[in-house]
Amino acid sequence: MRILVTGASGFIGSFIVSEALERGHEVWAGIRPTSDLRYLMDARIHYLELNLSSPDQLHMQFSAVKEQMGSNWDYVIHAAGATKARRPQDFYRTNDEGTRNLVNALFEEEMMPLRFVFLSSLSIFGAIHEEDYSPIRDTDTPQPNTHYGKSKWKAEQWLQEQMDVPWIILRPTGVYGPRERDYFLMAKSIKQHVDFAVGYRRQEITFVYVRDVVQAVFLACERPEEDVVHHTFFLSDGESYSSRAFSDLLQQEMGTRNVVHIKAPLWFLRAVCAVNGTLCSWMGKLTTLNMDKYHILAQRNWNCDIEPARRLLGFEPQWGLEAGVKETVAWYKEEGWL
Repeated sequence: MRILVTGASGFIGSFIVSEALERGHEVWAGIRPTSDLRYLMDARIHYLELNLSSPDQLHMQFSAVKEQMGSNWDYVIHAAGATKARRPQDFYRTNDEGTRNLVNALFEEEMMPLRFVFLSSLSIFGAIHEEDYSPIRDTDTPQPNTHYGKSKWKAEQWLQEQMDVPWIILRPTGVYGPRERDYFLMAKSIKQHVDFAVGYRRQEITFVYVRDVVQAVFLACERPEEDVVHHTFFLSDGESYSSRAFSDLLQQEMGTRNVVHIKAPLWFLRAVCAVNGTLCSWMGKLTTLNMDKYHILAQRNWNCDIEPARRLLGFEPQWGLEAGVKETVAWYKEEGWL
């Protein structure tokens, strides 16, 4: 099969490319001129610079590729997206408008694939069910409380209206693994003997290892159409964890002793994120400590229902948190990150 992976140089995208090559597919890696290609060095990869913010350029790029290939891609995996941005509008330009531009270009160039898999996020639901910690389900109404979540939800809403697009939407919870940098910051802090957490109320967190996300992507491509097309699926490892579970496993795998566990009140985190986010916005700098980050860290319930993914996708998580953290830390050490 011919596969286009957008965001191919990113954390999840690079793993999708690797798996596609392992399966013997012809892989086209959608990248930007500034993309870091360190994880895309396989000679079998076809590189394709895509400007998702420019409909005109997308049309020209797709037209040239269609002439070169002589046919369409069988699968398009849309993994490109902004998880951090200097300004709120940048999330919407990339995650929402970029998705629309991509789909419209596929339509107008008559290159619509057999499957269009969109990587969304559990973040579109925001802080719900925090009274009883019950799982978030497809029947719940999204209430995104971050610009990232709102931009992904806008893209989903538009895509779900396109019934002539063979879309499948995947909504992973927190994705971790080798090459990922946000959870790595926690490992780096623990190496310095400090573990920082916020909020005194009980927190239920969920995770999914990157290789399980990739498994779900290819199941979405290969399962019978009636089972998956025009469906949305949550992805996690099927378990729920306390707020200390991830940091405790990191500490165990790294062999770090005498870690100081600091828990700050939410009002303190809110003040820090508000001030830092405003200052960095004025200075045009990218920061992870902003109000989006506050809402993510303040959320108490990240449980989600993966039963539909199990039943219709055939998705069965292969990586529990302990095994995933073990491989991740081993990779950090091998690559000299730790």
